[in-house]
Amino acid sequence: MTNQTAMQTDMSLLLSELMASYDKMLGIVKSIEMITLQTEILSLNSAVEAARAGDAGRGFNVVAKEIKKLAESSARSNNESVEVIKSIQAKVNEVIGVRTADIAYDVMDKIDRNLFERNSDVQAWATFARIIDFVEAPSESRREEVTVLLNNLVDIHEVYYDIYITDMQGKLIAVGINQDMLGKDMSKKMWYNDSINTQMPVAADVHYSDTIKDITVGYNSPIRDRTGVMRGILSTRFNWSYVYDIIDHAKVSAKGEIYVINKNGLVIGSRQRGDVLKKDLSKLDAVKRAMAGEAYGYAFEKDKYGEMSIIGYAHSHGYNAYKGKDWSVIVLEQI
Repeated sequence: MTNQTAMQTDMSLLLSELMASYDKMLGIVKSIEMITLQTEILSLNSAVEAARAGDAGRGFNVVAKEIKKLAESSARSNNESVEVIKSIQAKVNEVIGVRTADIAYDVMDKIDRNLFERNSDVQAWATFARIIDFVEAPSESRREEVTVLLNNLVDIHEVYYDIYITDMQGKLIAVGINQDMLGKDMSKKMWYNDSINTQMPVAADVHYSDTIKDITVGYNSPIRDRTGVMRGILSTRFNWSYVYDIIDHAKVSAKGEIYVINKNGLVIGSRQRGDVLKKDLSKLDAVKRAMAGEAYGYAFEKDKYGEMSIIGYAHSHGYNAYKGKDWSVIVLEQI
């Protein structure tokens, strides 16, 4: 375990211990309140009995007055303690809020860096001479050479399910792994049309692929011939489980949750895999702030059961030439 990981784990444990200590302090305050109330009742009863006893109860009356003073002093001290404890609670909540926002920012940054590399990969590979030769003058022998190349790239980089090449009409003319895809028509796919229309690198959004049978993201780059004319598209299928690894290693508490959401608030990454592409967080105030482009922050919110949570958020800022997809990371910690 690295020092940074140990420090993060200790911080999560410390926050949990602070919350537990806060609960204990509240319990003590409530006990003192009960004792104070009982003391006030005792003082009142003593005064009543002293009055009934007349001259014989004068000494008892003095005791009753002292008991009353003690009860009043106890009540004042207890009220001051309550204010101090409330102040401590507010500070603890601030610490947790800043920490949730820091975790969200750190996870978003790691994801952006990872996807920047995916964006760079596809652009670099689209300039390989063997691939350019193939799209300039397709032949079966060149297709076989490119297939071996794409297959090797998948094996070496490990983070990809597959790599495709389409011609300008959207037909798959080379495939690295799943050869059943060869010849398929991609012309109706959004990523293909975005690539054709912009003639720029395009990243598709997270989606479930019927071909791969898993969650994936496509990164696409124009393939240009040696005169600069676009001749096709190189398209990768990224294994989204590598983003799950980043999420799973984030140091949130045992009851905490961490999500990656798309620009519409739909969950595209979570420790709870069943939430992916199903759970919508767009109604949460913190999520609305993130979706509006706020870079970093936190908010306090109650759920439908009245439970209070602190929600930290960070919006994608991209990385170098990769502008991101307007995704955000949300970290939710229950108070």
